[in-house]
Amino acid sequence: MKPRDHLAKLKLDESEIASRRAFFELTDEDLARIASLRPFAEAHTDEIIEAFYDLLLHHPETRKFFPDETTVRRVKKSQRDYFLSLFNGAVGTTYLENRARVGEAHERIGMPPKWYLGAYRRYMALLHQKLLAHFSDPADAHAAYHSVKKLVFLDMSIAIDTYIASNLDAIKRHQAAIRELSTPVIRVHERVLLLPVVGTIDSLRATQIMETVLTKVSEEQAKVLILDIAGVPVVDTKVADHLLKTTAAVRLLGAKTILTGISAQVARTIIQLGVDISSMETQSRLQDGIELALSLVGKAITPKGA
Repeated sequence: MKPRDHLAKLKLDESEIASRRAFFELTDEDLARIASLRPFAEAHTDEIIEAFYDLLLHHPETRKFFPDETTVRRVKKSQRDYFLSLFNGAVGTTYLENRARVGEAHERIGMPPKWYLGAYRRYMALLHQKLLAHFSDPADAHAAYHSVKKLVFLDMSIAIDTYIASNLDAIKRHQAAIRELSTPVIRVHERVLLLPVVGTIDSLRATQIMETVLTKVSEEQAKVLILDIAGVPVVDTKVADHLLKTTAAVRLLGAKTILTGISAQVARTIIQLGVDISSMETQSRLQDGIELALSLVGKAITPKGA
């Protein structure tokens, strides 16, 4: 997701930024004071950046994020640009996009917020030292430091919000991939689909199975769905109910369901539970189910050369 997309998702519009500025007590006077420090920042950027990365590169848990010198040079340049941009004295759209990009980048490389926050602690300590040396009056140094601190905390709030949003997006993508792998609907023949179900079927997975099946039946305009449960360890009343609901939904789309992979134990359990599965065609073996499905669409398996 692009930084601008994250801004929209997080609703970082003018009213939200105004609200955050008010909460962090970042005033126009603070921004003006920060802008006046631009020459100071340009004079001390390189020294601060080098000291900043001295911490990151000598800690074993953060050093791994910088595998080679090329990476180190690139991130140092980016950090210089970031540091100087703090002293522009403006909080506009471009500024916010750059801050969102920081959070997205940290999530992408897998850097946890604890290291991000720890690194900023070093940042602020270095900046404080330089400001105390820069100003003859400590009161001026403290005023400058507190103005910059407000802006940096605003930055961190945006970066961390973006980090969380990026992380949630990644989790959703992974969950979608897992769902697809756990419910692989296979096209056996034109208008014939096969879903081999493996593992336990709970309410969440049953919903996923139904959604996937109905989508595929609709897309393929299928006439037959083979539902193979040979890999389902336990068939109880809930599982049977899920299967019946899926069959009913498939029937509404004009397709039939063939249930295969029924072992003697499963057959005995279904009878003992009193579950009525007469609405489904059933076969003990997948091979028999495929042959029946093909016959329902006017096809047949014949020996080669016959």
